[in-house]
Amino acid sequence: MLRRPRRNRKSEAVRNLVEETSLSVKDLIFPLFLIDGFNKKVEVNSMPGIFRFSQDQLLREIEECMKLGIRGFDVFPAYPESLKNEAATESYNPETFYLKALREIKKQFPEVCLMSDVAMDPYSSDGHDGLVKDGKILNDETLEILGRMSLAQADAGVDILGPSDMMDGRVGYIRSLLDESGFTDTSIMSYTAKYASAFYGPFRDALDSAPKFGDKKTYQMNPANSQEALIEAALDTEEGADFLMVKPALSYLDIIKLLSENSPLPIAAYNVSGEYSMIKAAARQGWLDSDRAMQEVLLSIKRSGAKIILSYFAKEFATLSK
Repeated sequence: MLRRPRRNRKSEAVRNLVEETSLSVKDLIFPLFLIDGFNKKVEVNSMPGIFRFSQDQLLREIEECMKLGIRGFDVFPAYPESLKNEAATESYNPETFYLKALREIKKQFPEVCLMSDVAMDPYSSDGHDGLVKDGKILNDETLEILGRMSLAQADAGVDILGPSDMMDGRVGYIRSLLDESGFTDTSIMSYTAKYASAFYGPFRDALDSAPKFGDKKTYQMNPANSQEALIEAALDTEEGADFLMVKPALSYLDIIKLLSENSPLPIAAYNVSGEYSMIKAAARQGWLDSDRAMQEVLLSIKRSGAKIILSYFAKEFATLSK
């Protein structure tokens, strides 16, 4: 035999020399959950090892993560029903606990890359990402609310806005509004290909943000479609997005690859709550090695073409990498 591929696998030193894909803590953004109050750290039942933090505890968590090398954080708020309404007005109340926390994070840790979520569902009494009328999700009317939300978050010092709502035209609307208001340096990471997935369940548990009726299939993408992702990517690029995101990651590695091969913009992928929880659940049963599975999953996402990975495994990966 002239060719013996195993020669390039014969030792760790040789394997490292020919390794094609590398994963670093610098590739990761750590999603965090914020709740109102003080000195609160509440574990999410469906996400072992993941917590909801009050602002003071969240700041401690960020400081701890920074010591591990994590520099990117995406903060999601969990609001009580008493602060929710049909128009999500709490989302742009300058005194709301979410915006206060974002300001404090940037004040104490100006060097972090802080990302926020732009969508109505955490603040909506309907639990949908858009304004609801007669059982339908209104697209254009939702844009005004998303715009006000985006300006409030940009004013709080956020580095990257993450429109996760999947309304048509929202990237262009938000970009124009940001530029007109002097926030030209605020980036947009568009949830470009966000699929109507079964893997969001634990996240909705964490935020208590499940829709009160119906589903999200009229605005989130059909899992059967791939070419549609190219349409969404082209539109978001034209409208001024700085990054394109695919969500979820594991069942959509082909979509990550498709966008990475067809877009000059950096591709992000969201390793979502259900993907995290199923590994944790299997590991608790002794069916697999959690650390090895985590590393394999993150590597597969990077290998598929993602430059940035949002993952609940970020802190665990950083700890192992130390």
